[in-house]
Amino acid sequence: MSEINTKCVQAGYSPKSGEPRIIPIIQSTTYKYETCEDMGRLFDLEAGGYFYSRVANPTNDFVAAKIAALEGGFAAMLTASGQAATFYSVFNICSAGDHVVASTAIYGGTYNLFAVTMRRMGIDFSFVDPDCSDEELNAAFKPNTRAIFGETIANPALRVLDIERFADAAHRHGVPLIVDNTFATPVNCRPFEWGADIVIHSTTKYMDGHAATLGGAIVDSGNFDWGKYPDKYPGLTAPDESYHGVVYTERFGKGAYITKATVQLMRDLGSVQSPHNAFLLNLGLESLHVRVPRHCENAQAAAEFLEQNDRVSWVNYCGLKSSKYYERAKKYLPNGSCGVVSFGIKGGREAAEKFMKNLKLASIVTHVADARTCVLHPASTTHRQMNEDELKAAGVSSDLIRLSVGIEDKKDIIMDLEQALAAL
Repeated sequence: MSEINTKCVQAGYSPKSGEPRIIPIIQSTTYKYETCEDMGRLFDLEAGGYFYSRVANPTNDFVAAKIAALEGGFAAMLTASGQAATFYSVFNICSAGDHVVASTAIYGGTYNLFAVTMRRMGIDFSFVDPDCSDEELNAAFKPNTRAIFGETIANPALRVLDIERFADAAHRHGVPLIVDNTFATPVNCRPFEWGADIVIHSTTKYMDGHAATLGGAIVDSGNFDWGKYPDKYPGLTAPDESYHGVVYTERFGKGAYITKATVQLMRDLGSVQSPHNAFLLNLGLESLHVRVPRHCENAQAAAEFLEQNDRVSWVNYCGLKSSKYYERAKKYLPNGSCGVVSFGIKGGREAAEKFMKNLKLASIVTHVADARTCVLHPASTTHRQMNEDELKAAGVSSDLIRLSVGIEDKKDIIMDLEQALAAL
């Protein structure tokens, strides 16, 4: 399979004669073996297979394999949420005393995870503007830096990351680039093609696409040479005593990163996605290539309408020629970006709240990127833990409205926006 449209439908699972045509739900916590020796080989990582669904489950592995194929990665794993995927992706290679460089333009929950929770664990973070100069970017790295993190399209600021530039900087300093590709999805951008090393997703968003199931995914390109930097990544290159001294890079080669995250982090922390959620996620993936272009078409129409409305003070959508990121989006997102538009209304926060109350088709929800159009005021919800300076650095003004455009008829979406603005 070479085309992503076909991979959305077919990748990850190939049933044999007489087996279920669609991915089965293996709703079992445990698995039977004939001898202690057979199971012991699994616990020593000497054989492949399943023994407890907190560590691995066939349903989850089929769906993870599909996501890896969509991203062009070597291996993938599912997690219970996008937050878990973000945490695991960094914690898998960092420990107390280490440092990470991160873009300021990231999801508020990710910022809180990095700036508060993981700092309490002894991992330090430096935040850089994604549009900073090369000199400023290089200056953010320290001798103990272990990774750099960014979002393809920032949530909710919608700033487009220069993936190639960030990847080059990361590799000059001997660390991987981790990219959250949730908004773009692999339908519109595959960060590995631009030098990223690890990609994560909140599969809760476009991949599921129906606001039905929480989930996350981590995909490893298999390209970063962990063995080249044994002092930086001892968790991968030194013996793991919890598995009788196995060295992941020696035993699993390109699969070292995902194997460690699965058999060590998932074993100990347990943020496992349920098989039923993975089954629902796969149903969403099968139509991802159909839904994403419709989201983009509708969002483009909505952004163009908002840009021409006198009650709107500004609109941010990289598909608009007026966007600062229009040219960069043509490079990384030539087929469209996502269904999310951010904008501000004249009159600030008070006007924004009134506008949102006036909407009839669009719903106010703490969610984004599903089939139904919805809105959110990030400064008072997802990013409310940030102060004014932090909000400004993240590209989230107090008047910002995040509009997640669904796959309804675009005429109805625009009509709803028009009547809500007219009522101000």
